[in-house]
Amino acid sequence: MTEAAAQGGSPWLQAGRLAFVALYGVTLLAALGWALSNVRQVGPDSRAVVLRMGALERIQNPGLLLAWPRPIEQVVMLPSAERVIERRVETLLRSEQAQKADLDVSLANDATAGSGYLLTGDAGVVQLDVRVFFKVVDPYAYVLQGEHVLPALDRLVARNAVAVCASRDLDTILVARPELVGADSHVAERRERLRGDLQQGINQSLAALKAAGSGLGIEIERVDVQSSLPRDAVSAFNAVLTASQLAEQNVASAQNDAARQTQAATQAADRLLQVAHAQAGERLAKAQSDTASIVSLARSQQQEADPGLLLRLYRERVPAILAKAASVTTVDPRDAGHLILQGAQP
Repeated sequence: MTEAAAQGGSPWLQAGRLAFVALYGVTLLAALGWALSNVRQVGPDSRAVVLRMGALERIQNPGLLLAWPRPIEQVVMLPSAERVIERRVETLLRSEQAQKADLDVSLANDATAGSGYLLTGDAGVVQLDVRVFFKVVDPYAYVLQGEHVLPALDRLVARNAVAVCASRDLDTILVARPELVGADSHVAERRERLRGDLQQGINQSLAALKAAGSGLGIEIERVDVQSSLPRDAVSAFNAVLTASQLAEQNVASAQNDAARQTQAATQAADRLLQVAHAQAGERLAKAQSDTASIVSLARSQQQEADPGLLLRLYRERVPAILAKAASVTTVDPRDAGHLILQGAQP
């Protein structure tokens, strides 16, 4: 035997001993990693649910978490109680096939016709883009439901959206006819209550699931709703709106023309009335001037200030009047024979 073999054995024996030491070290490291696998730091915006053999053991808030390794204890990380999670409900939107059918009419069919549209109470059609913001209020229920939470939430939101739209007409969901906004204040008020009613309905559905023992462990904090009309309906509404605006412009133009004509007629009537008043005043003044002497004579007669005035006037004016006549025949009214004397020639 050689000296090396005498001191340390054969090379194969040395190699086996080194492999055993390496395997032993790896096993120790693996055992240590497994033992410390559930020792972790829980962040400030998270919390951990510790399950021991599938049963709820405890809920760990932010800080250092010490837990037994799997499968003894299982650690599930969840958002903190104050953290709000956003979820966009894709089931309420039009599918990709329906969007392609909107661009290519040949792809349209009955299955894609109503995709993403909701029926309103007045037989209208509307599309809702809903985003829900929720918090995890029951971590254990949330963990038990696991991957079923978000699909169940989508179905609850879709069901309540259908119910909310069916209980409203189109104008209380979106501004389809702007002329009704100022006419009815209740329409705008109900439109503002749409998000609140949808949030309340979803939370009631979640409470019903919790009462039935199938709670999702979440609560809706806020709902954002963006409503829109189908593309064809938008074109139709735009055409109607354009026609309404054109009609309003025509009515306003006609009212302006009527107002101008009324103003012109009023001014002409005022001018005619002023001219008539002026002419009447002139005629009245001339008549008063022409009859001034007669009026003065009548007053003198009424007051009997000069009894011989009429006789003097007769003697003064009658000869001048008779002088203008071609012939004059005088008759004595007291003569019974009614003798007519031929008047003298001028």
